[in-house]
Amino acid sequence: MVEDDETPPLSAEESLNLIARQNERMRRELGASPARLLGVWAFAWLVGWGLVYLADPSHAKPLLPGWVAAVVVAVLFVAGIAYSIFYGSRVNRGIRGPSQLVGAMYGWSWMISFAALTVVNLRVMAVAQLAPATISLLWSGTSLLVTGALYLTGGMLWQDKLQYGFGVWIIVCGGASVLVGVPGNFLVLCLAGGGGFLVASLVYYLRERRGRPIGTRRR
Repeated sequence: MVEDDETPPLSAEESLNLIARQNERMRRELGASPARLLGVWAFAWLVGWGLVYLADPSHAKPLLPGWVAAVVVAVLFVAGIAYSIFYGSRVNRGIRGPSQLVGAMYGWSWMISFAALTVVNLRVMAVAQLAPATISLLWSGTSLLVTGALYLTGGMLWQDKLQYGFGVWIIVCGGASVLVGVPGNFLVLCLAGGGGFLVASLVYYLRERRGRPIGTRRR
C-alpha cells in the first residue's frame, strides 16, 4: 500500500495565521517596523491638525494664517503617503504567494477607498452647496470612518488585535469629530487621532523589543 505524501490543504484559519506569521517575520528581517509607520502618521496628525485648530478664525487671536496651516498639513500628509508607499514596498520585498497578493490588495484598498471618498465628497459639496463648517465636518467624519474601516480590515487579515482595536478607536474619533463641531473637530483629529497613532506606535515598538531574538542586530 502506497502512502499519500501530499500535504492536506490548509484551512482558512491556518492560511490567515500563516500569512500573518510570514509577514511578521519579513518585517523583522527587512527592518520594516509598523511602529515607525504609525509614528510618522502620529507626527503628521499631531502637528498638522494641531496647527489647523490654532489657525481657525473662530479664535480671538489665531496663532497663524489659515493658508500656512493648510500648506503644512498638505506637506505632512504627502510625506506620510510617500513613506507609506516606501514602507509597503519594503514589507512586500521578497514575499511571494498569498502573502504578497494580500498585501498588494490591501495597499490598493487605501488608494481606491480615498479616491472614491474624494469624488463623493466633492460631488456632495457641489450639489448641496454646503456651508464651510459643514464641509469641514463632512471631510473629517468620512475620512476617519474610511481610515478606521481599513484598519479593521488590516487587523482581521493579519490577525492583529491591536490594529483592529486601533481601527475601532479611529471610527469613534470620526463620530466624535462630527459631534463636537468646528473647530473642535480639528482638536479631535489632533489629540484623539494623532494621539491614537502615537500610542499604537509605542505599543508596536515595545512588542518588537520583547519579540526580537537575543543577538539580533537592529537596523
